[in-house]
Amino acid sequence: MSFSFRLLRTVSRREFYKARTNFIANTTPPTFPLFTNKASAIAIPFSKKARVFSTTTEEKSGGGGGSKLIWIAAGLIGAGAGYYIFSTQQTVQKVDPVATPPPKKEIDYQNVYNQIADILEDNDYDDGSFGPVLLRLAWHSSGTYDKETGTGGSNGATMRFAQEGGYGANAGLNVARDKLEKIKEKNPEISYSDLWTLAGVVAVQELGGPTIPWRPGRADVDASFTTPDGRLPDASQGAKHIRDIFYRMGFDDREIVALCGAHALGRCHPTRSGFDGPWTFSPTVFTNDFFKELLNKKWVEKKWKGPKQYVDKQTGDLMMLPADLAFIQDKSFRQWVEKYAKDEQLFFKDFADAFRKLLELGVPFTGNEKVYTFKRTSE
Repeated sequence: MSFSFRLLRTVSRREFYKARTNFIANTTPPTFPLFTNKASAIAIPFSKKARVFSTTTEEKSGGGGGSKLIWIAAGLIGAGAGYYIFSTQQTVQKVDPVATPPPKKEIDYQNVYNQIADILEDNDYDDGSFGPVLLRLAWHSSGTYDKETGTGGSNGATMRFAQEGGYGANAGLNVARDKLEKIKEKNPEISYSDLWTLAGVVAVQELGGPTIPWRPGRADVDASFTTPDGRLPDASQGAKHIRDIFYRMGFDDREIVALCGAHALGRCHPTRSGFDGPWTFSPTVFTNDFFKELLNKKWVEKKWKGPKQYVDKQTGDLMMLPADLAFIQDKSFRQWVEKYAKDEQLFFKDFADAFRKLLELGVPFTGNEKVYTFKRTSE
């Protein structure tokens, strides 16, 4: 085999690797000139038959430039002389671009609804259902909204953090949050914010209440978004306080009374709110009984060492809070109590509208979200 010698200038290791990197990445020639004068050259042997990064096979004639022009990369390695010859026989491995993350798994919200519904009943808990405490979680995680500052609301799920979770108004809601962890584990794609509000919808519908339209789109945030304490209603207060709290969120008197009709469900616990007892005789069924009991029973102050509350004079088994009695003491509130006591369907309609509004407070919806109406598990 015959060899030819090309004279190249001595290049530094840095220049060589830079040129080599440029070629592999961009298939462009190196930036330093390979051919120079004899005074600074070294001899590099290579085969005339090899195509070394040549872009042409044209052979020029005449004088000393009559040989084929062949473009090569060369350099010194360490202190010794050496050479690199890149030929068409050398394979350059392609580097695939960074893979695009797979799209998020589409959430089957009806399936999540059904999973929540499946964990509601438990004869060993309270009155036999986790529904009321899940409804309270949805309510309290949404009721921190301030329309003037745009802070708070159901977006964020900041009750996950110790500060908000430790507020007195949220005592006992760790039970609801812990219960929903099983659902979150099965559906990691859903945000806590969406999960908690959806659980409230499940509780209302599965316990006999109206259909609540619901849409996803809430995102969880960090603890820095936690709202200050005192944004939720204080059950020991009267009409003025109630309006201050609910007007701040953007509700009117009609909506306020409708929302508080949810007291048909559940009971108070001395170890949580300090108060004790259910509002109705059917605390796991969503009805308009709260308004009926409020109007039809005679309420007397309970004699005990706990906070001020009222019990029905006839049996002493039902209770009402000072804030509840404000609804029949205030003229504007009372008119809606009377209407809802007479017409359960009107109450259901108004509650569904107001509750949906509550669950969407503070959420930056785009307007493209799908609105879901869920089938009950009994359907």
